[in-house]
Amino acid sequence: MNETTTTRNPAQRMAQMKSVVMALGMLPVLILLAIAFELMTGKFLSFNNISIVMQQASINIVLAAGVTFVILTGGIDLSVGSVLAASAIAAVEVSLWPGLGMLGIPIGLLVGLVLGLVNGVLIAFLRLPPFIVTLGSLTAVRGLARLLGDDTTIFNPDLPFAFIGNESLMGIPWLIIIALAVVLFSWFILRATVLGTWIYAIGGNHEAARLTGIKVSLVLLFVYGVSGLLAGLGGVMSTARLYAANGLQLGQAYELDAIAAVILGGTSLVGGVGSIWGTLIGALIIAVLSNGLILVGVSDIWQFIIKGLVIIIAVALDRYRLKGGART
Repeated sequence: MNETTTTRNPAQRMAQMKSVVMALGMLPVLILLAIAFELMTGKFLSFNNISIVMQQASINIVLAAGVTFVILTGGIDLSVGSVLAASAIAAVEVSLWPGLGMLGIPIGLLVGLVLGLVNGVLIAFLRLPPFIVTLGSLTAVRGLARLLGDDTTIFNPDLPFAFIGNESLMGIPWLIIIALAVVLFSWFILRATVLGTWIYAIGGNHEAARLTGIKVSLVLLFVYGVSGLLAGLGGVMSTARLYAANGLQLGQAYELDAIAAVILGGTSLVGGVGSIWGTLIGALIIAVLSNGLILVGVSDIWQFIIKGLVIIIAVALDRYRLKGGART
């Protein structure tokens, strides 16, 4: 009996340790990065810099939240950066209408939603591969954004909703408030509703979900619609921060940061596994990395290289989790 207990204890301890590691996810990495950059610069953990990091992360958090919905179903959305640009252009153009400038917010959201639903229809009802559809959208919607903006930068120095990107509520920047509200909304949908259960089920096994009576096509339409809507919100946030939008440059490669945040946060590329809180941690890791490298004085060339390596590491972590059966 003692021998059995002795042989079981190490296995139990390993199982407990593994569960703790999976529960913490990438949080220790985020903490270690923050400490490292503070030791190197002496100013990283200042209140002002932390606020800057959070604001820099806010748009990526919003985009990554939408992408989380998609990837949980086993899909992908490569178009969010382009959708953000098209929504931003629409928002700033409408903001120039005399007396109707605040309509730029709902118009920007609507443009994102419609473009997301177009992706959803092609994927859910025509059964086209998500990678191909959203890759095509990445290019086509980028062209649409340039067309809407006449291929130039549109400014509005009197942007009526500029407070979103430049002001605070009780000391907390609006960008951070919106990002955290999106995270809470996403958590509620994914963890406290039947729809969230369906999303995880579809990611686990499309055919099994269909056989249990889940309307897979409608759920897929929903997740791509959410991804487009949140990309539209990101466009409104970007416009509010910059007082301007450019169809060519705005949102370039944002989809890579969003996907990296999702995978770093523990969401599996094959679907069915992950959480919105993990996505939040992943987005913060990317923002901390970008901000810390700037403070340290790393050139933008090396920043691109390092961020690219982070994306590769994120995918490698996903493969390792799958190989080890570490699904949560």
